[in-house]
Amino acid sequence: MSPTFRGGHNIAMKLPKAQFDRTVAFYRDILGMEVTDESSDAVDQCASVRLGPVTLWFDRVDNYARADLWLELFTDDVDAAAEHLAAHGVAVQDELEPFPAGMDAHWISNPVGIPHIIRLADDKSPA
Repeated sequence: MSPTFRGGHNIAMKLPKAQFDRTVAFYRDILGMEVTDESSDAVDQCASVRLGPVTLWFDRVDNYARADLWLELFTDDVDAAAEHLAAHGVAVQDELEPFPAGMDAHWISNPVGIPHIIRLADDKSPA
């Protein structure tokens, strides 16, 4: 039986250091959206904004030259999903970014290089 896939609730916008403040200000000051500071000891600068049912995360990445979007997919079986994807030529790329401790997930990329996290829907950790 093939695993099921569906869209998640998180999109991560990985931003170069030089564009982080200006991008957050765009959503907060120009669009008037409520932006939450999500910075922590583990992440120097991180913020989020709700886009309807989706949370858009802004992550500052010091070694990036351009912005990237990272998407979230839910599955009912992470191992079966990885096997299914591998059978279709989609390699797991868990070296892209570490997962929080205990998170059952894998990173993959679509054909144009957009990273996707594949994880269980009941896992509450953000992407």
